[in-house]
Amino acid sequence: LHFDVMVATPYLPRKGETLIGDAWWWKPGGKGGNQAMAAARHGAHTQMIGCLGDDLFGMRLRERLAGAGVGLERVSTVVEGSGMSVAIQERGGDYAAIVVSGANRGLLPEHVEAGAPFIGSSTVVLLQNEIAEATNVAAASLARAAGATVLLNAAPARTPGALQGLVDVLVVNGVEAEQLGAAAVTDLDSATSAALALRSLAGAVVVTAGGAGVACHAGGDAWSEPAHPVEQPETHGAGDVFCGALAARLAGGDDLHASLGYANAAAALHVGTPEAERDHLGPADVQALRSSATSG
Repeated sequence: LHFDVMVATPYLPRKGETLIGDAWWWKPGGKGGNQAMAAARHGAHTQMIGCLGDDLFGMRLRERLAGAGVGLERVSTVVEGSGMSVAIQERGGDYAAIVVSGANRGLLPEHVEAGAPFIGSSTVVLLQNEIAEATNVAAASLARAAGATVLLNAAPARTPGALQGLVDVLVVNGVEAEQLGAAAVTDLDSATSAALALRSLAGAVVVTAGGAGVACHAGGDAWSEPAHPVEQPETHGAGDVFCGALAARLAGGDDLHASLGYANAAAALHVGTPEAERDHLGPADVQALRSSATSG
């Protein structure tokens, strides 16, 4: 859970360069928080387990999570200040960011264990690597015992370690796939090869390849789907929307193939929609995009 301060600039500054920016604004961030909001907006009943500070950043983040329909019963308040980040977004849509974890460092296995009733009643538990491995292991172990699907977005890239054998679906982008041992991802064919190379890490491996699309290896089968074309995409947060939408459709009973198709479209809608309008995107918008793509 991070309070993201966004800065718009003509380009990413070089080391030692002072650059005049175009604008700044804030948005809710943190992979866990973003993915929880995306899951809720795409139809899932969602509960967040996390930590915030007793500060203005924490208050604003609680408001945004609640407004998206995310349950906050297990979001704890800790002494350390809320997590935050500063992201620089250039006019072409690419970005770079610095994250200060803050209160997220206080998310411990005991917080997860206190949320066991929520995990026990869930069909999907979505994890990411901005929290400690031991905390993820505690959540995955409870999920596995309850028969829930464990989905891990290994970002930032970190080998599953003690999570080995507890992850049903692993999601990584091209850079993360390479950091975990796959060859470079430059297109859908190499994304498919990367998913195959990482197959020992989870029952199903999903590799997102940005504007090229998404590839998957699961149960001995491999397939890919091209991205929906988007002009001048703004890519910040696309991976989190993909993961949240994927989790929502898996929780809704769709199989992995159908869920990936839905998540692929949801991510395209996100990057192609002005930021002020993104909070209102949901299943009807995804269906409209997919229908227009099929008819076209």
